[in-house]
Amino acid sequence: MAIGNSSNPMASLIEIHMPNFAIIGSGAMGSAIARRLIDHGAAVLTYLEDRSEQTIARAKAAGMVPVGRRELTKAELILSIVPPAEAIKVADLVADISSGMQAPPPLIDLNAIAPKTMQALAARFEGSGVEVVDGAIIGGPVPGTSGPTIYISGDTAERSRPLDDCGLRIRRLDGPLGAASALKMCYAGINKGFVGLGTAMLLAASRSGAAESLKAELSESLPDIDRKLSRSIPDMYPKAYRWVAEMQEIADFLGEDDPAATIFRGMADVFAKMADDVEGSRVLVGQLDEILARPDIDR
Repeated sequence: MAIGNSSNPMASLIEIHMPNFAIIGSGAMGSAIARRLIDHGAAVLTYLEDRSEQTIARAKAAGMVPVGRRELTKAELILSIVPPAEAIKVADLVADISSGMQAPPPLIDLNAIAPKTMQALAARFEGSGVEVVDGAIIGGPVPGTSGPTIYISGDTAERSRPLDDCGLRIRRLDGPLGAASALKMCYAGINKGFVGLGTAMLLAASRSGAAESLKAELSESLPDIDRKLSRSIPDMYPKAYRWVAEMQEIADFLGEDDPAATIFRGMADVFAKMADDVEGSRVLVGQLDEILARPDIDR
């Protein structure tokens, strides 16, 4: 029986014995991972109450099955893929719907959070029977590819194994809960921190009248950096609001004794300013686009 022809999606899943997962978070990454799982024979449940029309449309286009919040617990695994500021809220939701269950599904948190945030999240499930697994997603949701790499740690019972059979690139770390989150913090600190640094200095060049000369020098002496900024900065615009909390998580990960933590608190402010501009006047977006669009200048 096809899922789309049934008035009871869960009955259809049981009838045809499909592996099934639940994904909380139907953004670009969550829906892309769902699409990958579905393409490899799985069914993916999601919860769309109070979500935007854009999110609902994206989830349905990916083939995700909207269900009530308690029906999420009928999945083999629940994956949390949301902006870092929402990770604890999702954990609270899963704790609530799993309450009283004899064998609730494990929760794999795949959000960009610091190890101590991951530990605080896991502490919400002590004594509940819900097994919590630490995960990190590195790489973007590129259509037509195998997608990003998902790192897993703290999975002593190997609850994440069903994901291996459904087209995801899984790498397991030899470390405790929090090891995958630490890897994500370090990687994002380099990758997204670089984008924030480039954004700040290009805007400074625009304010000071040095934009043309800076672009010419970058294209001549640092062409790889010039190309990366030309790709990464425009790609950042719609994501800037999500990167604010991620930079704050990186600062927390580094700790108060590390002077670099101040850098990432500053990066959070850079992305917050960009997020406001993207939703508002787009003056900063225009300045950046003007610089990045300048042709390479031969000297």
